[in-house]
Amino acid sequence: MKHRILIVEDEDKLRRVLELQLRSAGYEVDQAASAEDGLKLADRADLILTDLRLPGLDGLELIARVRLQNTRTPIVVMTAFGTVETAVQAMKKGAADFLLKPFSLDHLMTVLQKALELRALRDENRELREQLGQRYDFENIIGRSRVMQEIFATIQRVAATRATVLLAGETGTGKDLIARAIHFHSPRRERPFVKINCSALPENLMESELFGFEKGAFTGAVAAKPGKFEQADTGTVFLDEIGDVPPSIQVKLLRVLQEREFERLGSNKTRHIDVRVVAATNLDLRAALEQGTFREDLYYRLNVVPLNLPSLRERPEDIPFLAEHFVRKLASAVGSSVESITEEAIRKLMSYHWPGNVRELENVIERSLVLCGGARLEAADIKLDTAPRARAAAGEFPLPEGMTLDEYEQVIIREALRRADGNKSQAARLLGLTRNALRYRLSQMGLDSG
Repeated sequence: MKHRILIVEDEDKLRRVLELQLRSAGYEVDQAASAEDGLKLADRADLILTDLRLPGLDGLELIARVRLQNTRTPIVVMTAFGTVETAVQAMKKGAADFLLKPFSLDHLMTVLQKALELRALRDENRELREQLGQRYDFENIIGRSRVMQEIFATIQRVAATRATVLLAGETGTGKDLIARAIHFHSPRRERPFVKINCSALPENLMESELFGFEKGAFTGAVAAKPGKFEQADTGTVFLDEIGDVPPSIQVKLLRVLQEREFERLGSNKTRHIDVRVVAATNLDLRAALEQGTFREDLYYRLNVVPLNLPSLRERPEDIPFLAEHFVRKLASAVGSSVESITEEAIRKLMSYHWPGNVRELENVIERSLVLCGGARLEAADIKLDTAPRARAAAGEFPLPEGMTLDEYEQVIIREALRRADGNKSQAARLLGLTRNALRYRLSQMGLDSG
C-alpha cells in the first residue's frame, strides 16, 4: 500500500517541487499552504512534512495540535531558520526529524524513508504488545476451578499496585505465566518485563548480571554494562527460583526492595530505579529461614502478596479444558491433523497423578499428537509415564543397616555431588534443595562450601 504524505508549505514553488519528487518516488501526496488547511488533512496522512514558519498558525503549533489527536504519524519539519534551539523545540513537541533549508532532494528522501520505517517498527512493536497482552489475558489462562478463579481475582486487585508478589508452587504450575499476567494487567504493561532465572546464574557472576558493572571492574570488563535491574527500570523484574540467591546477593536485593537503589560492580555511584518485583520459588522458603540460608528480612519484603499456585492434582476439573486447549494450540505446530480429543482420553488424563503439573500435561499432549494418525486423540494415543515409584516394603526401615540418618544424608549428598561433577547448583537440583540449603549442609559436614 502506498504511503500518503501531507506537505504543509506556504511557498508555492517549493510545495510543487516536493509534490513532484514524492509522486515520482511512488508516494501519494496531499498539500496545504497553511497549518489550518493542513490540520483538515492530517488524520489521513502517513507522514507530515511541514515548514516551521507559516502564515497564521506556525509549524510548532501545527505539531502540537496534531499530537493531541494522533501520536503515531511522524512529522518532519523544514526550516530556513535552523538554529539548534528551533530544532530541539520541534522535536520536544513531537517532530521525528528536521531538514534545514536548502536541502537536497536525496537527503529529503532519506529522512522521509527513515521516519516511515521508524513508524512501521513502532506499529509492529505495538501490535506485538497487544498480542502479548491478549495472550496473558485471564480468558487465555486456563483455569475454571474455584482456586484458580480466586488467584485471577487476586491478580486483578494487586496488578494495579506496585506491591511485591511472591509466587509459590511446584515446578510446572505456571508461575512464569502468572508473573507475566501480573505485568500485562498493570500500568507498567508498556514498559520492560525482565525475567531472571536465579538458579541459572553462577554465583560469581550473579552480582554483575543483576546490577551491572563498570569498565575495569574485573578481568574482561572492557566496557561498562547495565544489569538486569537497570534494563527493567520503570517495568517489572521477575526473579525466578529466588531461593537460589546466595546470602551476599540477598543483602543487595533487600536494598533494592527497600531503598530502590544499588551500585554497579566496580562503582561507587548510587543508581536509583523504579521496578516492580515479582518473585517465584518451588521450594519452602520458611524451611530455608529455619536453616539460616535465606534472610528473614528479605523473605518478608518479598512476601507482601503471597500467591500459592495449586498443583494440577489439586484442580483436576481444569484438566479437560487444558487438554482441549493444548490440542488446539499444538496440533498445527507439530503438523498433526488431530482436531479434538475423546472423552475416554480425557478420563485417562484425569486418572493420572501429574507430578510435572501443567507443563507435563502439555508435553504429553504434544507427544501424543506426534504419534496419533487420526483426526481425534484417543485414549490409546495418550502416552503417560507409568514407571512405578520405588517404595520400601511394609515394615521395612528405609535406612541402611548400621547407618544413622546424618550419615545416610552425607552419603546422599556426596553421591549427588559426584553425579554433578562437583557442580553445587546442579547437585542441589538433584537433591531438591536450594543452592544455599546445600551449602549449609556442606558446612555442617565440614566440607568446603565455596
